[in-house]
Amino acid sequence: MVVTMYPWQQEPWARLQHLRERLPHAILFHGPAGIGKADFIEAFAQSLLCENVRPDGHACGACASCGWFAQGNHPDYRRVRPEALEDELPASDGEEGGEDKKSKSTKTASKDIKIEQVRGLSDFMNISTHRQGLRVVVLYPAEALNMPASNALLKTLEEPPPGTVFLLASNSLDRLLPTILSRCRKFALAMPDHAQALAWLQQQGVQDADSWLREQGGAPLAALAQSETGNRDELDALLQILAQPSVDGALRAADRLSKTPLSALVAWQQRWLYDVFSYKLSGTIRYYPRYQRELAGLAARMSTPNLMRAIKSANERRAVADHPLSPKLFVEDMLLDYTACCA
Repeated sequence: MVVTMYPWQQEPWARLQHLRERLPHAILFHGPAGIGKADFIEAFAQSLLCENVRPDGHACGACASCGWFAQGNHPDYRRVRPEALEDELPASDGEEGGEDKKSKSTKTASKDIKIEQVRGLSDFMNISTHRQGLRVVVLYPAEALNMPASNALLKTLEEPPPGTVFLLASNSLDRLLPTILSRCRKFALAMPDHAQALAWLQQQGVQDADSWLREQGGAPLAALAQSETGNRDELDALLQILAQPSVDGALRAADRLSKTPLSALVAWQQRWLYDVFSYKLSGTIRYYPRYQRELAGLAARMSTPNLMRAIKSANERRAVADHPLSPKLFVEDMLLDYTACCA
C-alpha cells in the first residue's frame, strides 16, 4: 500500500498534528469528492501506527510497523469500505459519478457498508494490540453505511474501546446520522484552489487540464481519473440536451444516458444550472466555458423563477440518485422537468 500526499494537503496536515496530544477517539474528515480524503486518512493512520514518527508528523516508512502497513497486513489496522471499492486505490474517496477506477469484478458488488463489516471489528477491538500502541480503524465513505451498519457503529462510538481511533471520511455530512456526527471530531478538508489543482494536473501530463478540472467541479483526482479515460461522450451528450432542450431530445437521450451513473448526471446538470445562473447574474462561467454561447442564450431566455425551480429540482434529485426505481425513468423525468423549466 503506497500512501500519497498531495500539495493541497500540506496545510491541513500541519493543522491535524495539533490533535495528536489529545487524540479524539473518532475523527470525521469531510470535504468534496475527488480531493484525496482517503489518501489523507490512510497517511494519518500509518503515522499513528508508526514507531518512529518524523517531526512533521509523517510516518518514517522504515520501521516494522510501516513495513506491515505498506504490505497491507498491519495487525493493529483495519479498513472498512464497500465491497465495490475493494479493488480500487485509496485515492478514489469512494466518489460517485463514475470517477472511480472499478475493476470488472466490482460491477455487482455492494456499494453499502454492511452491518457484518462493522460487527466484524469486535474481535479486532477486543484483543491486545500487537505493539502495545494504538489500534486504528479507517472507514470511508461514511455515507455508504446502511442503517443497520450506522446503528452498529454508533454503539461502538458511544462506548469506544480504549486505545482505538476511528478515522472516517465523508463527501456528504448531511447523509450521516446526527448521532454519529455528534460523536466524532469533525475535520474539514477543502477543495484546492484552481491554480494549485491545475498545476498538479499539468505535472501529471494531463492535456487540456483546465477543461477537465472545471468539468469535474475543481476536484483534481476526479479530473485526472476522467482525463485518463479520454472520454467526454456521456457528458457532452447530456450537455447538448441541456443546451437545446426539447421533449423529443429528452426522450431519445434518456435511453442512452440511463447506463451512466445517475449521481454523475445530476452533478453535471447542477453545474450546468450554476453556470446559467452565474451568467445571468454576472456574465461569468465556471464549469463549462466550451458552451459559453449556449449558456448565454439560456441565461437570457430562462426566467429567474424557472431557473430557481430547476436548481431546486436538481438538488432534490441528487439525494435519491443512488437508489432509483428505474434509471431510464429517472433520466426522463430529470430532462423533461428541465425542459419544462426552459419553456
